Amino acid sequence: MLETTRTYRATIVNHSQVSDDLDDCGHSASKLWNVARYHIQQEWNDTGEIPSEADLKRELKDHERYSDLHSQSSQRVLEELAESFTGWFKKRKNGDTDANPPGYRKRGDNHPRSTVTWKQHGIKHDTSNNRLRLSKGFNLKSHRSDFILCEYETRPDVTVENIQQVRAVWNGDRWELHLVCKVEIPVEDAPGDNAAGIDLGIKNYLAIAYDDGEAELYSGNVLKQDKHYFTRDEYDTEGENGPSRRALRARQKLSRRKDHFLHALSKHIVEQCIDHEVGRIAVGDLSDIREDENGDSRNWGTRRNKKLHGWEFDRFTRLLEYKAEEHGILVDRKSERDTSKTCSCCGRKREAKRVERGLYVCESCGVTMNADVNGAVNIRRKITQNPPTEDMSNGRLARPVAYLFTQTSGRFAPSEQAGCKP
Repeated sequence: MLETTRTYRATIVNHSQVSDDLDDCGHSASKLWNVARYHIQQEWNDTGEIPSEADLKRELKDHERYSDLHSQSSQRVLEELAESFTGWFKKRKNGDTDANPPGYRKRGDNHPRSTVTWKQHGIKHDTSNNRLRLSKGFNLKSHRSDFILCEYETRPDVTVENIQQVRAVWNGDRWELHLVCKVEIPVEDAPGDNAAGIDLGIKNYLAIAYDDGEAELYSGNVLKQDKHYFTRDEYDTEGENGPSRRALRARQKLSRRKDHFLHALSKHIVEQCIDHEVGRIAVGDLSDIREDENGDSRNWGTRRNKKLHGWEFDRFTRLLEYKAEEHGILVDRKSERDTSKTCSCCGRKREAKRVERGLYVCESCGVTMNADVNGAVNIRRKITQNPPTEDMSNGRLARPVAYLFTQTSGRFAPSEQAGCKP
């Protein structure tokens, strides 16, 4: 059995009875966000630095807005704001002048209905009646009751047990609950003893190379097109008082399409690994890609900085890990350092030898192959030293099969089979 977490969406059955209380909590979360946002701005103006998450909690734990929510719920609001500011700060240090810091949540638009998170100390679960008791903050306990009693309903095939977190999320029309549960799932035996390596890239979303010499490319052009279209639609329709309803719908639709793409990609790769009898996957770990060898922020240039911060490498890897684990496949994160500079055949390391159309040419052994596949093979060889079973210069590896995501089917297919309809 594998112990992991799953998030289930639940409808609130007694929504009319608890919506006012949830509104109060959502508004309180926004007020705390704004107080913390102002505090960070003052620190930024005075010192040119932003406070850490721990500093933010220490400074605001005695603020009256902190007591509007359960202590763990308030901590989560500050954690989210700190994460947002850290991402923006890294962009600024990389020279991205177009990056904007997290904004204030204005009264009068949809932002005040912020997501509210309850952790275990703020939750009591009545499993027999499908009810959740969610604690209020000290300042809100004088209104009606000390807690919010939500009756929920999930899919018939879902058993809600071992709740770790409950998130109250405003979906645009009403509140819904996201239940984060710890579950045990049966794990299959590994499909085989082979290994695969995954190289995460920009032009091709990723390349994967197997022990048997096969290789595949997966395009992320659909994600780029969606981001360009929906981001433009969002900004074109933003009003003076914040995002319009159309802008919010565009933002939500982009998020849903991105989620579906990442789920479909990770599922397809696991299925391919099962067919190739793979028991272990090495995937590039890009956690340090934003820093150079001295730990300073790395500047990739304006265009590449924007692309870099648009990648969701960690999200994809986490999806791949839990989908692969269900089939007994282990996922290892390995550093991608120098994998693009090293020849996977002779091992010579030199500056990048990319030529036209992404080919890698090694001057030492004369091999010619797809540059992303070369990186994937080097990552694979970090967990197994098995050499490729075929000549890496053959046409199939110089121009491996490319899988495209089709919007009509919602799945990946080889490029020659993919439809052209939007």
